[in-house]
Amino acid sequence: MVSKYYRRIIDGVPTAVIVVDKNLKVVFTNTAFRTMFPSGKTAGNLGKLSCCAQSASRCGGDKCRGCMLYDAFEDSLCSNKAVTRRVYQTVITDGVTHDVSYSLTVSPLGGGLCMGTIDEALELEIAQELQSAKNIQQRLLPAGNWAGGKRYSYTYIPCRDIGGDLPDIFTVNGSACGVIADVSGKGISAGMLSAFVKAAYDKTEYSPAKAISNLNAKFSELNLDERNYVTVAAVRIDSDSITYSMAGHNVPILLKSGSGITRIVINSPPISNWFENPSYYEDVIPYKKGDILVLLTDGVTECKNTRGEMFGADGAIKTLSYSRTAEEFIRNLEDNLRSFNSVLDDDITAIAFDL
Repeated sequence: MVSKYYRRIIDGVPTAVIVVDKNLKVVFTNTAFRTMFPSGKTAGNLGKLSCCAQSASRCGGDKCRGCMLYDAFEDSLCSNKAVTRRVYQTVITDGVTHDVSYSLTVSPLGGGLCMGTIDEALELEIAQELQSAKNIQQRLLPAGNWAGGKRYSYTYIPCRDIGGDLPDIFTVNGSACGVIADVSGKGISAGMLSAFVKAAYDKTEYSPAKAISNLNAKFSELNLDERNYVTVAAVRIDSDSITYSMAGHNVPILLKSGSGITRIVINSPPISNWFENPSYYEDVIPYKKGDILVLLTDGVTECKNTRGEMFGADGAIKTLSYSRTAEEFIRNLEDNLRSFNSVLDDDITAIAFDL
């Protein structure tokens, strides 16, 4: 067994360490390992100690065949040689299931013991934090499919784990409201900025233009440089008309009616620090029962295929032309974009309302 003296030394090193016996039972884990895999245990079942999302109580059973963690220790014990593997594992931490990967080196210690060290503890910790951020962002997405008496559907497909687009649907004074925002950049910084937009956009303001103007004022308080900006399209759907406003959003709002599909645009500056006291305006367009209203981000229109051709607003319009409902449009749009290009290099976001 590992002596108390060596336990104290190993427990203080920043590298995650786990020691198992010939039966693949864990006899020791150091603080770094327990921080990475907060199972609440210090010894026992390998699956439980590594927070395995599979049947951890039966670690080593049929479900574990092919498990990279299990196999690495088994191979080292059988060969009596050091083994280095890239481990991909599904774990459960804090009640959340997510995938992690790390580099594991297993070395025989003698006496039927093997020691595993994880060389990328920091990388794994960052991966876990990214997964937590992804889960939080998913929870910020609209829940349900009705608002203000209008049925809606949407899609949100980030090109990375964390995206910079924001779809939001809510009700103000009985009217359904939709907001779609696209922040500059990608990844973590974009995700943080989209979370700011979610929190800062005034969902009690009846006027879309005033809500956008208020958002710009709050954005200015962040004192970000000119590389950071947000484009926004916002609508309020009343009983027979739509009030809309935009901030630098170059993708048209689409309204499908019995007479065809209308492209709706407003030229206005984005949410940014580029201009002092910018003005935002709103306009009104009527609609009839059975029409479909669509909001998109440029990830849809600027999606490119292998020949460099863009999906474009025309691609979205064509998809809308044969879609009978908001839900059907979103489903068709997702299918068409995947057929157009299976590898996305920008966030894909769209909202559709049945009017």
